[in-house]
Amino acid sequence: MTADPVSPLAAWTDRLAALAPAVSVRELPFRSQLTVRASDPDVIRAMGDALGVAFPVVACTFTSGTGRFGDTEVLWLGPDEFLVVAPPGLQGEIEEVSRGALGSARGSVVDTSAQRTTAVLEGPHARDVLAHGCSVDLHPSSAPAGTCVQTLLARTGVVLQVNGGDRFTVLVRSSFAGYFAAWVADACTEYLAVP
Repeated sequence: MTADPVSPLAAWTDRLAALAPAVSVRELPFRSQLTVRASDPDVIRAMGDALGVAFPVVACTFTSGTGRFGDTEVLWLGPDEFLVVAPPGLQGEIEEVSRGALGSARGSVVDTSAQRTTAVLEGPHARDVLAHGCSVDLHPSSAPAGTCVQTLLARTGVVLQVNGGDRFTVLVRSSFAGYFAAWVADACTEYLAVP
């Protein structure tokens, strides 16, 4: 008998819940994540058509929509590197469809779902907490909704998405999830007494 998988932040659920209302932190575990490498604009367009969500054309942004695989996001990670993020359990289907759109063109599609977990930080102090450990300027004028960057957060490599308002998505390596949660809990301390 196979045991149910345990998410990287499962042990932190109660401690992270105690940070509200200053910051609400919730994990979106086991999301399908595929790293796509392609540089041909026609191939990139074909992949977006196949998934039902266009790939971003502007550096450091992400696109989102309800595509062929439900709520899907495509993050620009580099000049020829993208990350497709979708609901759990769809990585095999997404990989097949993406490889079909890639065809014989130069590029790759790799399932990286087990590499990272996803944490959503939301609330009146989410931006302040992230600023404690991130050198990226997260002011709305510098990082508007739709911004996506690879950066360090408390010396941990993350992918950071600005969802808008006071909502951020952090993709952190599963092996660093406990460290990330402990850091967030500590960085929130000064805001917990603030109504």
